[in-house]
Amino acid sequence: MLKLLNSFFFLPLLCFCFVSISEASVHEYNGVKFASKGNAFVVHGGSEGIYSSLADTQNVTSTIGDSYIRFEKVTFRRPKESANVSTKPIQAVLFEVEDRETIGGSAYGGQRAVCCTADLAKLGVCLEGEVIYRPSTVTPNWPKVFGVAFKEDDEVATLRYRSIKVTKTGMYNLYFIHCDANLKDLTVEGKTVWKNPTGYLPGRMAPLMNFYMFMSLAFVILGIFWFSQYARFWRDVLPLQNCITLVITLGMLEMALWYFDYAEFNENGIRPVGITVWAVTFGTIKRTVSRVIILMVSMGYGVVRPTLGGLTSKVIMLGATFFSASEVLELVENVGAVSDHWGKARLFLVLPIAILDAFFILWIFTSLSATLNKLQAKRMMVKLDIYRKFTNALAVAVIVSVGWTCYEIYFKSNDVYNEQWQNAWIIPAFWQVLSFSMLCVICVLWAPSQNSTRYAHSDDGNEDFDKDETNLTLIKPSPTASKDFRSATEARPLQGSNGASNDDLEEDKTE
Repeated sequence: MLKLLNSFFFLPLLCFCFVSISEASVHEYNGVKFASKGNAFVVHGGSEGIYSSLADTQNVTSTIGDSYIRFEKVTFRRPKESANVSTKPIQAVLFEVEDRETIGGSAYGGQRAVCCTADLAKLGVCLEGEVIYRPSTVTPNWPKVFGVAFKEDDEVATLRYRSIKVTKTGMYNLYFIHCDANLKDLTVEGKTVWKNPTGYLPGRMAPLMNFYMFMSLAFVILGIFWFSQYARFWRDVLPLQNCITLVITLGMLEMALWYFDYAEFNENGIRPVGITVWAVTFGTIKRTVSRVIILMVSMGYGVVRPTLGGLTSKVIMLGATFFSASEVLELVENVGAVSDHWGKARLFLVLPIAILDAFFILWIFTSLSATLNKLQAKRMMVKLDIYRKFTNALAVAVIVSVGWTCYEIYFKSNDVYNEQWQNAWIIPAFWQVLSFSMLCVICVLWAPSQNSTRYAHSDDGNEDFDKDETNLTLIKPSPTASKDFRSATEARPLQGSNGASNDDLEEDKTE
């Protein structure tokens, strides 16, 4: 386990070699080529949820409280061999998702097109070779369509600097479009800046900053409780409780890093990639260690068996695989181009994690069943009671997780155009709350106390497992040996190193 954690420590340093650094709410275009879509050639410039500008009640002329989308040095570049003729304009099309039907059209009910065709031009509804659009019936002066054309012999055409104020809350989409098939290998360079009233955080992410602040406070409160108990009863601390301490520490670091990441992002408009990578890594380590600890507890580690034996390598391998898959997904989600669109390609990264989680759940409940049977067979009532409570809490968590996963699938499948972006933050927030709740349950059940050693494994003959590493079946002693052993334990209860009785009936009396 220590070797695994050491490898986790160096991973963030390696991530800088593989992860492309981008500015958060600043969408950069570095030689992006146009792709053919129907009868148009398109580059997706960005999609973000933006809240409307705050009312300027004091007639302050500053941009504080303003929402806007700013175009800075957006340049179109064509090859020299194509620079011998003038062209139709390359246009920027900016619209709110509710106005998506105002872009494009068709002649006589035919196939819908983005670029104006000869038939539509004859009807006088558009200019041939330009983007078809009509004014919004909801928001005056929207959508915004403007562009620039290449003059003869020009290799570069640049959109003039402009800042478009946003006065209506919505999901805004930007596309660069041209309709000239002769503009081969056309690329776009430059950047656009998207700002909300309270800062540069995209609308979908903005509520998460306050959420992580409250979660940081919650972890601090849990940490105060746990570390105070740990300090009081440090002589009786079990290895399992040391693992729980590690999870709490990782959780505190993760929440604090996410808050600082979002706060700096919101303040400067540039995402601090270093903090983001560390936050992602601490979070992934925490989730991995949490799953491994729950699996170890389910196997009875430190309670009914002193070690995991030959299962140790399998547990570490499963944990390392889960860590790798989760780290890749989280880096793709949080480091890279910022957009409020759910990327379809990212769904493929979710599948391995879902399979690994299912394997964790199956192994955990299989191990719990064997452990509960052992405890009941040996009448270790104190340990049996705590394991039953743990099993019930875990079962509730799994049922809630499955229910929420179904809701998440429903939410994303029915929100094709991201119109529910203002509620999207609840999905990642829920998983954090559920994980924290489960950690609180474990902390209550296994809190350090003067009686902690009652839950520890004792080296007696009653707690031997089959040597087969892959099953947890008890060794069945012969009837004679069982009778001799029972009479011996009735005559002389075994004493642990701390003087406490290891017989669980005696433990009940002490309670």
